[in-house]
Amino acid sequence: MHFDFLVIGQGICGTFLSWELQKAGFSFLVIDDNRPGTASRVAAGIINPVTGRRIVKTWMIDEVMPFAWQQYTELGSRLQLTAIQQKDIIDFFPTPQMKLAYEKRYAEDTQYISLPNDPDAWSTYFNYDFGYGIISPCYLVNLPELLPAYRRLLMAGNNLLEEKFDHTQLQVLADTIHYKGITAQRIIFCDGIGSFNNPWFANLPFAPNKGEVLLVETGDMPGQHIFKKGINWVPWRDNIFWVGSSYEWDFTSDAPTALFREKTLAALKHWIKAPVRLLEHTAAVRPATIERRPFIGFHPTQPAIGIFNGMGTKGCSLAPFFAPQLVQHLQHQSPLLPEADIQRFKRVLSK
Repeated sequence: MHFDFLVIGQGICGTFLSWELQKAGFSFLVIDDNRPGTASRVAAGIINPVTGRRIVKTWMIDEVMPFAWQQYTELGSRLQLTAIQQKDIIDFFPTPQMKLAYEKRYAEDTQYISLPNDPDAWSTYFNYDFGYGIISPCYLVNLPELLPAYRRLLMAGNNLLEEKFDHTQLQVLADTIHYKGITAQRIIFCDGIGSFNNPWFANLPFAPNKGEVLLVETGDMPGQHIFKKGINWVPWRDNIFWVGSSYEWDFTSDAPTALFREKTLAALKHWIKAPVRLLEHTAAVRPATIERRPFIGFHPTQPAIGIFNGMGTKGCSLAPFFAPQLVQHLQHQSPLLPEADIQRFKRVLSK
């Protein structure tokens, strides 16, 4: 079998890259082992325009957000599902200092943030002492349905090989690559933390970041918004909520921990007025980077080998934005955004 491209991984990056390759008329094969504990499969799918204690705008959000809405709407239409919804964040201030920081930011810039008309609007459901702000618009990507539905589309088109990719079986020749009887013009790695140990990209400055998540069940709670008080309370499906996530830079295992579970359940007991029942506790390692910018492009000495990775916590917004840019680069040699292009690491990758 011969393809224009092999795409390694079917998380949010592999999904959008292969979708764009298909729209551009390229032939491709996605190789993915359907492992459950990957970052894309554990993530909530929140697209939030502001971040951090200083409530600053996230990188390129003014361009990325409307583009993401368009991309998810188009893909959702193809898959016959609702891929994205607006679910604004009700951000309860955990401390007086956070309230002051938010109000200071609001006085400087009201884009994406506002203050409520009714400070007690959510007191039926939540305990909170210091008020809240509203972040709008925020989007929630329907990852639990989107990724499996796209996988079924790949399978129907014979565009999926369900197995773990084995680097030792890849041969890179002058004008093609060979993998277990399959040939292709190029290969692009969208395999999340798999690229940490990739022989061609291991020198990139990845900064793996672990996140832990709870799925909980409770009674009649509002589902039209995402709620936040240090941790996110995200409507998942009927009476089930996604709660998380942690951001751990120093960890010894990618497994869920009792410490996170107990700490989070204790926080929920003080915050949520309804009884909460734990259903599931999962964890994953995000493919974050030291400079918090993606890794996109082709190896400086092995131009048949590419990467589309390093989105960290912003995969749901950055993957649909950069996938068309990478495909246009392939089609028309149009430049990649320098802040994302791995040519900025040409020296270290050439070693």
